[in-house]
Amino acid sequence: MNRADLIVTDSPTPAQTAVVSDALDRFNVEATGVDDRRPLAVLVRDPGTQQVVGGLTGRTSLGLFFVDLFFLPPDLRGGGLGTEILRRAEEEARARGCRSAVLYTISFQAPDFYRKQGWETLGEVSCEPPGTSRVFLTKDLAQPRST
Repeated sequence: MNRADLIVTDSPTPAQTAVVSDALDRFNVEATGVDDRRPLAVLVRDPGTQQVVGGLTGRTSLGLFFVDLFFLPPDLRGGGLGTEILRRAEEEARARGCRSAVLYTISFQAPDFYRKQGWETLGEVSCEPPGTSRVFLTKDLAQPRST
């Protein structure tokens, strides 16, 4: 293909996104010989309705655990549930052979929560509004867990 049309959009379809994701995954498998990319989620359900109200989503690949999204409704925060969700996700990542984990959060979200769980800051990048930053964190999953 010598020429291509470019489309800028804020609404790619799931099928369009899958084309890019699947092609990159195939490239990685061909380059590494490792085919281990898997989604990972720890979901929180309302006990009455059984509807998902929050949780953590991410993925594991090539020995790395990526946390993509983590949300708890305000009434479920502060009682240790977030710590348990993260612990379970990290345990599953370890069981899958992951040695490290990465994520980013925003300075007004939860960087201190992650630091309390043993995550370390890799760096920060300023963003809007002024005084706000994206905080990139990592955790060594090969280290023994603290009890």
